[in-house]
Amino acid sequence: MNWLTNLPPGLKSIFARKEDGNDGDPLWVKCPKTGELVYREDLEATMWVTPSGAHMAITPEQRFKYMFDGGLWTEIELPAAIKDPLKFKDDKRYVDRLKAAKTKTGRDDCMVAAHGEIGGRRAVVLVQNFAFMGGSLGMAAGEAFIKAAETAVAKKAALIVVTASGGARMQESSFALMQMPRTVLAIQDVKQARLPYIVILTHPTSGGVLASYAMLGDVHLAEPGAQLAFTGPRVIEQTIREKLPEGFQRSEFLHERGMVDIVVDRRQIASTLGSLLGMLMPATRGRRPRAIPAEDLVSAK
Repeated sequence: MNWLTNLPPGLKSIFARKEDGNDGDPLWVKCPKTGELVYREDLEATMWVTPSGAHMAITPEQRFKYMFDGGLWTEIELPAAIKDPLKFKDDKRYVDRLKAAKTKTGRDDCMVAAHGEIGGRRAVVLVQNFAFMGGSLGMAAGEAFIKAAETAVAKKAALIVVTASGGARMQESSFALMQMPRTVLAIQDVKQARLPYIVILTHPTSGGVLASYAMLGDVHLAEPGAQLAFTGPRVIEQTIREKLPEGFQRSEFLHERGMVDIVVDRRQIASTLGSLLGMLMPATRGRRPRAIPAEDLVSAK
């Protein structure tokens, strides 16, 4: 029993430990890596990276603030999707789960998109919110992805997707799985327009999301310590009957093996994106090369 146990209820709320991101407004937040209590204002100043280096879950709005130049962005209105097409129910109705997730996050589904500038280059950023039913990929998320891709093409902007997901949403069955090829086709439209598609992998990214749009970027960034996997390590160990290496499926392990291009601290993501977009979207892009006079060609022989 610790000394917080005997505090009055009012003081207990001030010293509440939060382990699942930065929801609510506690004075102290528990580091998921070490268990130490960290002052909330200190975490806000470090973009919710604890002294131990743990990258805590943050909201889409915080992502936009940290990524866009000057913290300025315009949110993209996303299309509505059919709710509960299968009238699904397990121990709880799917519509009730959606209502609970909407109340928790203030959003209709797990995807939020915005456009602005990063490093002076136009960009559309699509963020997957794990707080909404584990960031699971369903019909609404698929529609959001396509809308973000279409907006990027229309604005001649880079498409940047921040992933965080447990995979496809089982309550939508094959309707959810259909979003995998749909997102792939949307990415092809972006690439045919000769626009960059960059993926930022955050903890956790798994299942059908990792098997589709999360692994199709021109460049793959990952936050430190993020678990990136199609299926969990326990399932793999039971299948192959071998002990997996230390750090298996983590960003650093996958970076060493070429699956991730760069492991980037959250505080460096904006500057890293700025550098990448500067290379992938040079100011002279789209201009026709200057014709070389015939006399110059002759003199060069």
